Amino acid sequence: MASKFLKRKTNNKRSSSKSASSMASSMHLYLRKVFILTSIVLLVSVILVLGVSSSTWNKISSNNHSIQFYGYEVVNEFPHDPSAFTQGLVYGGNDTLFESTGLYKQSSVRKVALQTGKVEVLHKMADSYFGEGLTLLDERLVQVTWLTQIGFIYDRKNLQKFEQFTHQMEDGWGLATDGKILYGSDGTSTLYQIDPQTLKVTRKHDIKFNGHDVRYLNELEYINGEIWANVWQTNCIARISPNTGTILGWILLQTLREGLLATGYYVST
Repeated sequence: MASKFLKRKTNNKRSSSKSASSMASSMHLYLRKVFILTSIVLLVSVILVLGVSSSTWNKISSNNHSIQFYGYEVVNEFPHDPSAFTQGLVYGGNDTLFESTGLYKQSSVRKVALQTGKVEVLHKMADSYFGEGLTLLDERLVQVTWLTQIGFIYDRKNLQKFEQFTHQMEDGWGLATDGKILYGSDGTSTLYQIDPQTLKVTRKHDIKFNGHDVRYLNELEYINGEIWANVWQTNCIARISPNTGTILGWILLQTLREGLLATGYYVST
């Protein structure tokens, strides 16, 4: 965490609109694209337990016998708009994705055909907003925005924006839901529970591992009673108990990233 690039994501994202910080912006764009396209692959991935070869992870594992470590198997890939700076991604059923894209003056909410990657409906956000996490609750899409406490609610059918709200997190990064509760992240080690009716925080957990805060909790998914949280600027996803905030396991994606890079999927901007 000593690297300048591992400090608050605030500096990196804001630099995307300021040429004075173009190097930090490039690094941020590159790393976020790696994770987001990985997320698309994970929508159709089967998670398998595997042995961890890294000496670092072996040391951690030896001290945490109850912690499980997982790898992955890619079972399919789908086309996707390479220009989309994806921040939130939700599978809506019937081969449909809902997507929140970022960058100032380019942010949008989209309905995308999974099989073809075609953008079927697009809502362009105001230039002053940087789109972030997105989740689907019943017929409503709920979105947060970066560097603000402002969020939006859309009709999933036509992406018509019909409500703006203010949340109580420090910032807007990730969102997920179990159908009853909203879960949110703001780039800290805090996992929030939010009432979907009042949009007020009802509970929060400080996520720790080996006694240390797990900072930079980012994109969230609710899967089989667990919260899966990408840790920004790592190749890891933490599996978290939403009831206790305990880390149940880690999904390690280093080889997935390396394989995609080797096949030319990603080019540093």
